[in-house]
Amino acid sequence: MSSLSGINKSLVVLASLVIVLAGIKLASDIVVPFILAAFIAIICNPLLKFFARFNIPKGIAIILVIALILAIGTSIAGLVGQSVNDFSQQLPNYREQLQSKFIWLVDAAAQHNILIDKQQIIALFDPGKMIDMASSMLTGLGGVMANVFLIILTVVFMLFEAPTIANKVHLALDDPEMKLKQIDRFLESINSYLAIKTLVSLATGLCASLMLWLLNIDYFILWGVVAFFLNYIPNIGSIIAAIPAVLLALVTQGPIIAGLVAAGYVTINTVMGNIVEPKYMGRGLGLSALVVFLSLIFWGWLLGTVGMLLSVPLTMVVKIALENSEDGHWLSTLLGSAE
Repeated sequence: MSSLSGINKSLVVLASLVIVLAGIKLASDIVVPFILAAFIAIICNPLLKFFARFNIPKGIAIILVIALILAIGTSIAGLVGQSVNDFSQQLPNYREQLQSKFIWLVDAAAQHNILIDKQQIIALFDPGKMIDMASSMLTGLGGVMANVFLIILTVVFMLFEAPTIANKVHLALDDPEMKLKQIDRFLESINSYLAIKTLVSLATGLCASLMLWLLNIDYFILWGVVAFFLNYIPNIGSIIAAIPAVLLALVTQGPIIAGLVAAGYVTINTVMGNIVEPKYMGRGLGLSALVVFLSLIFWGWLLGTVGMLLSVPLTMVVKIALENSEDGHWLSTLLGSAE
């Protein structure tokens, strides 16, 4: 009877999970801006603490933070928007040049008795699609950010509520005396992870833009922004961010410069991912490569472009919550890396 009741309990949990996910999927137009607002609010919370050190009133501090967000967001949107428009106009030309270089490789292989059907290979593998993948992701993100008023308003209310969230969570879990320290560790871990990851991603984007500017690669600001966003996706994100810039360098500057761009991306991501990030974050919050890939597919299906960009932070939230739960600790171990 006990095993049967355990099975029934598992089935109820799975059925409830399916219903919740279906509801999130249907309400994605509302859920996605809310998640994005929560993400921005968590990142901005350290700024409020910084202003608090100088005894700046909370209301004024929030106004300063929102003004900073709007100033940076408007500047980046203007630069990236123009770059995306120009790049979209040039894309057919870039795609044609890429295909011609790809055909040249097929002809070179044929001289060594490696026979490949050109039309079939081009139909299966269109290199032009790889170069516009990142810009289409930015376009999808821009569609969500079009609802900027709702997002900013939600961020403001979240920042006002931030100091009381921990107390409310304790009360919600029937812990008025604050004895459940894992709740505080959970909230602190989320804030720490997102803050450090954002700073590392920002440094990655700046380094990528600087490198591409020095090598005279077109749309270097656009590819820097792409590197910033995709750095939230470990391993896979850095590869996706590098592909458009490398292919564009191949078309406009030749194979030598393209090789330098690829080497530059490898160097930047090796330093940031294997030296800087572990130093400040530690390896205890790592995810396995399989989980990273599956989370990218799952959150992308559930929440679209924003879900793909925030797939790892969202999975980290789930993992941190499981780590601080006795019943779910085993599942957090499965999600973690083997290191």
